[in-house]
Amino acid sequence: MTQVKLPAPSVTHSWDPAQETILQNILGVAIFDFNGLPKEYYITADHDETDWVQMVFQALGLKLLLNSELELGEFEHLLINASQHVAMVFSTTTDHVALLLREPFSFSSLEQTQQLTQWVAYFEAELLRQQDRFIPA
Repeated sequence: MTQVKLPAPSVTHSWDPAQETILQNILGVAIFDFNGLPKEYYITADHDETDWVQMVFQALGLKLLLNSELELGEFEHLLINASQHVAMVFSTTTDHVALLLREPFSFSSLEQTQQLTQWVAYFEAELLRQQDRFIPA
């Protein structure tokens, strides 16, 4: 597993080389609204399939169903093992962002998890559509 140590996004949103490493690990991105419905997805030249999005959709639906019955509360991230890759789903203030990764991130602390969650929210809001690597599907 790859260990990620990522600074929280700065106010100026300067690009960091560690972020480039993370970008290269991302094979696809899917954005779901807060109810778990898919809004948009992106593929990369490295992985042009979107079948993993269905698996994330089902996991979000199950999470929402369980939450309505058991009051589990919100989550920082979900980890879904696909056949060859891993999908990580992050809950932001407005939606859920799923990243299909070559290999999963491992966290040594809750702070690292929170930093990556903040970065994903920033990435989705500011960088995703500006990166040539990500192609709308």
